[in-house]
Amino acid sequence: MKQINKLIYQILKACPKGIVKIFSKRYVAGFDFSETLKICKNLNKEGFCLTLDILGEHTSSEEDSKKITLEYINLLKTIKEHNIDANISVKPTHIGLDQGYDLFKNNLTELAKTAQQYSNFIRIDMESSKVTDDTINAYNEVFKKYQNIGIVLQAYMHRSFKDLSNLPNTLNFRLCKGIYKESKEIAIQDKREINENYLKILDYALSKGMYVGIATHDDNLIKESYKLIEKHNTSRDKFEFQALYGVPMDSWHKHNLSNNYKVRLYLPFGDNWYDYSLRRIKENPDIAKYVLKNIFK
Repeated sequence: MKQINKLIYQILKACPKGIVKIFSKRYVAGFDFSETLKICKNLNKEGFCLTLDILGEHTSSEEDSKKITLEYINLLKTIKEHNIDANISVKPTHIGLDQGYDLFKNNLTELAKTAQQYSNFIRIDMESSKVTDDTINAYNEVFKKYQNIGIVLQAYMHRSFKDLSNLPNTLNFRLCKGIYKESKEIAIQDKREINENYLKILDYALSKGMYVGIATHDDNLIKESYKLIEKHNTSRDKFEFQALYGVPMDSWHKHNLSNNYKVRLYLPFGDNWYDYSLRRIKENPDIAKYVLKNIFK
């Protein structure tokens, strides 16, 4: 299987960029923001709320991280001006963590401040285990002054339940399975056990009245989530369902929207789509199989 994964990655890497771009349109919500804006307005009309992510990560300099931070500030302004129902999601290494914790925290603080001015919200994406502590620490520090920020917890990480129990009950977080390749010492490898931990975390969060973004494309997890929502008699303003833009989930989206459940789509966009996608495929070749499956449908 590893050899097949490597072959798939090499095939995708060898494809002309223009060809890959054609098929990426299903999963990338615009290669410039004029495209993205049209997509946002159409999705809002269909009843979806959105999270916008400027594609990229691991900026190479302080100057680049500040440039990305400014792009996000301008994005928040544009969301307000066009009355788009959307918040933003940022990756720590995209806004300076590779250059230093203080730079990352300062940029995050500036974003939270701006988002508050525009009555908006910042989600801090969770990247690999190398930056988990810094991500949570920055969240805790910035949250003291700005409560319009949230975090992400990954169900496959052994530490996630303990992390959750140490965070305040006012927490607003996205719960996902986790996609980075991590060792068995720190991450659950078995898919069934990951699902069990996902539901354990969700059960606890709903029991404490936390706001949860239930981010999954797994049919069974969605069904079990309904049961937990009913178990805790959770009001509709304490959770939402989340999914990636382009992933075929029409029946679930229709069902959730018809039940007046909030559904948020995660929209990655921007001119870094190609390099970003190749890095993701290299880190997790399973994505390559997923892309190829949909390319050759």
